[in-house]
Amino acid sequence: MTEQIGTNAGLVWEVLRASKKPMTDKEIKSATKISTLRDVHFALGWLSREDKLVFEEGAGVTVRLK
Repeated sequence: MTEQIGTNAGLVWEVLRASKKPMTDKEIKSATKISTLRDVHFALGWLSREDKLVFEEGAGVTVRLK
């Protein structure tokens, strides 16, 4: 499972790197084709632990790279 989380974290990082705007977890799921929001959240946790993300709160929570 840890290997899959790391792989998904790489997919999320690539999508966020290419994005011109912060993204929601659902937008990330759609762009990466990761199968579940739970798996997206695991990947976001991985990247967050590596201090690579900024979470922004507004109408909802969005994520962007630092």
